Amino acid sequence: MTEQSTEKSYGNKASTTMTVARWHEAAYVDIDGEGTKMGDDVYIPHRGLTTAETDYTYIGEIEGKGVARMIGAYGNPAGGAVFEAYEQFTGSIAGQEGSCVWRISGAYADKTVRSHLTVIPGLGTGGLEGLVGEADMVLSEEGGGEAYGFVLSYDWS
Repeated sequence: MTEQSTEKSYGNKASTTMTVARWHEAAYVDIDGEGTKMGDDVYIPHRGLTTAETDYTYIGEIEGKGVARMIGAYGNPAGGAVFEAYEQFTGSIAGQEGSCVWRISGAYADKTVRSHLTVIPGLGTGGLEGLVGEADMVLSEEGGGEAYGFVLSYDWS
């Protein structure tokens, strides 16, 4: 399940458009031996566990690149998946350059990913050291599924 947004109030917002630059996903547990292969780089079991390596490009008030690693569990009762991911972002947020790490928790069902991103405190560098924040994201395959927008609510600790 997607985590619910906390009641924290942040003083700043930054918007971005995120594009998937690379996606490689493979099963490390395939319960039934049945799944979907998508090109050479993606195999998703109907029921099982996967790891994914994904690279992202960001354009907007958040600009840069991200490298994410995910663990997914497919075959939940809704016919989708739940996942946890960590992503290192390198670039700028509202003009502040550096890097930070995001934790992303979410669920996939009905061709839509709903997730919650949280900045991991203490892992920022440069101008992003001390960044705290979070965002809710909805990524839908409808309409092409290639670029997705979201807004990060943030502050500095």
